[in-house]
Amino acid sequence: MDILQVLLDLFASYGYLAVFLVLLLCGFGLPIPEDVTLVAGGIISGLGYTDVHTMFAVGMAGVLIGDGIMFTIGRVFGDRVLQFRPIARILTKERFEAVQEKFSKYGNWVLFVARFLPGLRSPIFLTAGMTRRIPYWRFLLLDGFAALISVPVWVYLGHFGASNIDQLMVWVHRGQYGILAVLAVLGLVLGGLWYWRKRKA
Repeated sequence: MDILQVLLDLFASYGYLAVFLVLLLCGFGLPIPEDVTLVAGGIISGLGYTDVHTMFAVGMAGVLIGDGIMFTIGRVFGDRVLQFRPIARILTKERFEAVQEKFSKYGNWVLFVARFLPGLRSPIFLTAGMTRRIPYWRFLLLDGFAALISVPVWVYLGHFGASNIDQLMVWVHRGQYGILAVLAVLGLVLGGLWYWRKRKA
């Protein structure tokens, strides 16, 4: 059965709690697309099962708490977390090295971009906590800013497209590429500003 339909049946039956728990599990590395989960929450709001504005708040809570728990696990347990088998499956040696490289290149802004990188999100947050060089408030600020972009896009898109789910999924795929394109442009602008200021100094 299609994952979207499974989520719609689950959310229609159990409402906000189901959406929150699935998003929490996504933060733990569960292989369910977070964007599809948020869209499904928006769809059931569009179909009248829930209120869309409350769904937006639930979506924000689910993604931020899930991300925060992963960051906290890394911060509290450090390298020892890699001895825990479920964590070791998420944060493989190859992923750990790739994340370390991204931190070296881009610094704390990796935490902002991580929200838009399925598959690397949880390893990045774990690694950020393990380094113990990033204060929790900064992590929450960067992750929260990114969530304020992604969560309303998917929830309200689901809400307004609930009457035509096939067309909606076309919009979802286009939206994924659109967000990545905006991030790429933003990265180029920030990189250009950084290079200009460095040369000026």
